[in-house]
Amino acid sequence: MSVTPLTPAPVFRGRIGRDARSGHYAVPRRYRLHLSPGHEDCRGIAVVHGLLGLDEVCPVTVLDAVPDRADGGHSVLRPLYEASAHHYRGPAVAPVLSDGWSGRIVSTHARDIMRDLAAAFTPAAGPVLYPEGAEAELAAVEDLCDRAAAPAALPGVLDVLERRLTAHSHVVGDRLTAADVQVWAALVRHAGPKPAADGHPALRAHLRRLTAHPAFARHLAGRPG
Repeated sequence: MSVTPLTPAPVFRGRIGRDARSGHYAVPRRYRLHLSPGHEDCRGIAVVHGLLGLDEVCPVTVLDAVPDRADGGHSVLRPLYEASAHHYRGPAVAPVLSDGWSGRIVSTHARDIMRDLAAAFTPAAGPVLYPEGAEAELAAVEDLCDRAAAPAALPGVLDVLERRLTAHSHVVGDRLTAADVQVWAALVRHAGPKPAADGHPALRAHLRRLTAHPAFARHLAGRPG
């Protein structure tokens, strides 16, 4: 279960770079993820984190599934928000990528966080979740996932995904990418542990394969860490 904040939280969009000039450069254990079970954006980040094997590089704090504040925020996150935004009065919500050196928020933007984890910390043997040359297709799938949030648009989104998975083994081409993670997280939101894909056999089979992978399966129980 998740709670919708009463007022929108500001979006922090700092980025992790690859060198000291970026300010937020990649250093193991400098950053921490704060994720809430059952939240779609948190679930996608958690799967990427698991696929890349980043438990020791970027630790995770698992928040309570239900926020403890009336505004839909988490009390434990308030110090980070208040340190990052002057006179902050809004909800302190997940996901959050924080910087342990400054005690401030780097980002609350889920897709930026996923990209930065993959770009900054991908091990040599890890999956390439954002392959070069696939940027346009990855962006198109992100748009599909956004559209899937509207129940009226969901059938059309499922049709597009079915066509993709009839032609290829994965959502973008023939290898696992961030697109598969985002589709899985979006459809789990609609149907719980058994993502809805009735009438779409290729999509249903693909979601079943993903769910069998430990990096995906462990987050159906609601613990994204």
